[in-house]
Amino acid sequence: MTIRHARPEDAPALAAIYAPAVLTGTASFEIEAPDAAEMAARLARVQGRGHPWLVHETMGRIDGYAYAQQFRDRAAYAHTAETSIYVAPDAQRSGVGRALLMALEDAARAAGFTELVAVIGDAGNTASLALHRAAGYTHVGQLKGVGRKFGRRLDVVYMQKSL
Repeated sequence: MTIRHARPEDAPALAAIYAPAVLTGTASFEIEAPDAAEMAARLARVQGRGHPWLVHETMGRIDGYAYAQQFRDRAAYAHTAETSIYVAPDAQRSGVGRALLMALEDAARAAGFTELVAVIGDAGNTASLALHRAAGYTHVGQLKGVGRKFGRRLDVVYMQKSL
């Protein structure tokens, strides 16, 4: 197991991990899965701002990623990051998400963030809620029915952790 900073050549793996979350899941509210070129552009934007984007590798294969970026694009939010974590379907519930979250917290702290906000798509996403709760995040709010996907109205849960 290795956790390292993402590189541009990781974009196809990032896109492959994210696609199931978009196409079959409700953790992401995107409807169309971005391709590798779009993932490379997103990676460049996040890292270009000095924010961390990490990948988890098992035996040389990327099986998860996590990144933190400024929560909102206003100066007063400069020390607050929104976190995102995605794990390949065959690596879920194996500790990859927890390892990524712990490493991301360290990287976010090093980048100058003092508050982390997890914006969890779908209040029924029990795995993500449990992961964040176990890592010391607290439930700070919930927006009801703000997303629509697969013919369902979906809530968004906000969880927060002070570094």
